[in-house]
Parts: sequence; structure tokens; C-alpha cells
Amino acid sequence: MATWVWILIVVAIVVVLALLLAALRQRSARRHTESLRGQFGPEYDRAVEDSDSRKQAEAELAERQGRHEQFELRALSSSARERYVESWRAAQAQFVDDPRTAVASADSMIQSVMRDRGYPVEDFDQRVSDLSVDHADVVEHYREGHRLAEQSANGDDSTEDLRNAMQHYRALFEELVDSSGNGSEAENNSTRVSATKEA
Repeated sequence: MATWVWILIVVAIVVVLALLLAALRQRSARRHTESLRGQFGPEYDRAVEDSDSRKQAEAELAERQGRHEQFELRALSSSARERYVESWRAAQAQFVDDPRTAVASADSMIQSVMRDRGYPVEDFDQRVSDLSVDHADVVEHYREGHRLAEQSANGDDSTEDLRNAMQHYRALFEELVDSSGNGSEAENNSTRVSATKEA
């Protein structure tokens, strides 16, 4: 067989292998995207919207996962969970007479629960990023509750804003307390019902 025929065969093989490799990379990228979308839900879309590119957003979300894997997260003890639920009830009761203080207490309580669960709590933006790995469905509640609480601290609020802040905080509080993995499903449901009663 002539040399040029062998060259054509080798070129054809190289082209086919390059196409297969490109297809495998594309498939892997799609799987990675779907995995991140599944884990982060609406937080995925927010990250893409806030980034220059989808690739940059996905790298940032993967970085969150890597940081999260280094945490030594733990379940709340039954007594700690009961203590937090009682404190939440007290904050909701306080809301009637002093909404600003109740919202500040709710914000502080969420940080305490996070700390007890093993999350770092130094910086708000980092707390949001860390929470988004396991609690993507409620992390937006935390952002909005915090925004309203800061607005309140600056004196630019209304009772309705403060009530909304408490509701947003409650969504995250319930998840952090209920996802502790302690007790039976019935006990966890009982805790959730108790924690969600309106002030």
C-alpha cells in the first residue's frame, strides 16, 4: 500500500479519536452541569447570573463543595435542638412587643445553630456560600432575612418587613434544626410543627 494511503488512514483515525474525545468531554461537562444544578437548584442559576460565564460559576460552586467537604459537620443533640426550638418560640413571642430585637435574636440564633453544627460563621457571604451546599433550597431565605434585618438595624424598616425577615429566618432555622439527623421522623416532624408556630 502506498505511503499516502497510510497517512490518510492515520489522519482519519486521529480525527475520529479527536471527535470521540470532544464528545466525551462535552458529555462529561453536561453531567457535571446537571449534577451542580441538581445539588444547588436555584442557587446554580443565581451563581451563573452573578458570574461572567457558566464555567466560572460552576468552578465557584465546585469550590464551595470542596470547602464544605473540609467541615466536620455534626448533628445537634436532642437537648440542643429542644433548647433552640424554645429560644425560637421566645423570639417569636418577643416579636409582638419588640420586632427589631426579635429579628436580631433570630439572626444571632441562626449563627449559633450553624456554629453548633460545625459551620464557620465569620462572614455573612461565606456563611451563605457554605450553607448553599446542603441547604440550597432555603439559602435565599437567609439572604433576604439578613437584608431585611440590616435594613432594620439602619432604621429603615416597617413591622411588615420585620415579619418577613422572621419568616425568612424561620425557613433556614427549621432546616438547620430538622436536618440534624437526630431522633425519629415523628420527633423531627413534632419539632418542626412546634418551631413554625407564628408569633
